[in-house]
Amino acid sequence: MKRARPAGRLVSVAMIVLWSIVPIYWTLRTSLQTEGDARATPVQFLPLRPTLDNFRSILSSGPMAEQFRQSMANIVIECVAATILTVGLSALAAYAFARFEFRGRNVLFFAVLATMAFPPYTTLIPLYRLMSGVGLVNTYTGIVLVYVSGFLPLATWILHNYFASLPRSLEEAGLIDGANRMQVFWRIILPLSLPGITSTALITFLFAWGQFLFPLVLSTDISTQPVTVIIAAMQGRHVVPTTVLSAAGVLAIAVPAILAVAFNRYIVNGMLAGSTK
Repeated sequence: MKRARPAGRLVSVAMIVLWSIVPIYWTLRTSLQTEGDARATPVQFLPLRPTLDNFRSILSSGPMAEQFRQSMANIVIECVAATILTVGLSALAAYAFARFEFRGRNVLFFAVLATMAFPPYTTLIPLYRLMSGVGLVNTYTGIVLVYVSGFLPLATWILHNYFASLPRSLEEAGLIDGANRMQVFWRIILPLSLPGITSTALITFLFAWGQFLFPLVLSTDISTQPVTVIIAAMQGRHVVPTTVLSAAGVLAIAVPAILAVAFNRYIVNGMLAGSTK
């Protein structure tokens, strides 16, 4: 029985890995095939005649390629802007909650955290009406503000736990040397918290990159639609081969995949910091 347990765990892990990796591999395989090879029977589990023509089609000239390039630029702009704003605001809020004593601090902090318990899509219609009322539909500003409002509680939680773990003696030494609170924050706390800030930025960026429903509703124009929305809309706007759609999907997941692999340690540390008090 004791030998069966490790075997069972190994099988479980293998099934989870296969469940996660096989769709990605299948998309990559299809993107490297011609339409005829992709539909051939029996199924080719490896591309026998790999080609990059599908990637050239999605990146070369033409209306579809122009839309794809614009959507890639849109998602980068929106994700970077949302990340910068979220990390900046959450750092200030987290430091205040971690170090300052004021009436209602705990109530306010747990109220911020409680917003994470609500399904985000319950706020979709109110946010759309709000953004429409102030003219922010189909704008970078509207999408970025919605992203920030959704990611701010988690980012504040992660950074709060990180700031709370730093010894107060460092700040006290800075105050004794004549620095004020903001100087202590900028010159001492932030440099020491760089790993936590990096983790928060990566998590925020990856969450923003994976958004679909919010930008789908808040942006109906190619000028602001991210690539996640454009890929879903391609089949309706053009007659797009499955292989070309797969190539677009591979390009869309390339950025978050590279970040996740390269900075895996920071992402894991950030999630662990957010899971402890």
